[in-house]
Amino acid sequence: MKGFRINPDKKYVNIILEGLQKKNGHCPCRLDVNDTTLCPCDEFINSGVCKCKLYISNEEAEKIIKEKKLDE
Repeated sequence: MKGFRINPDKKYVNIILEGLQKKNGHCPCRLDVNDTTLCPCDEFINSGVCKCKLYISNEEAEKIIKEKKLDE
């Protein structure tokens, strides 16, 4: 989806990916497991909202990248 990217926090992303694997590709942040929760979920596709923060806006990603550089 345009304007979004995968979260640059690799440690966080690995946790989310483990959750996706445990739920057979369905959003680990959701209780329901159905066609609408298959990642990327319908809410993200239709509204640009990823509750897991696996997909974040480009602006939010840039902030995370800058913060990580400051911590180094």
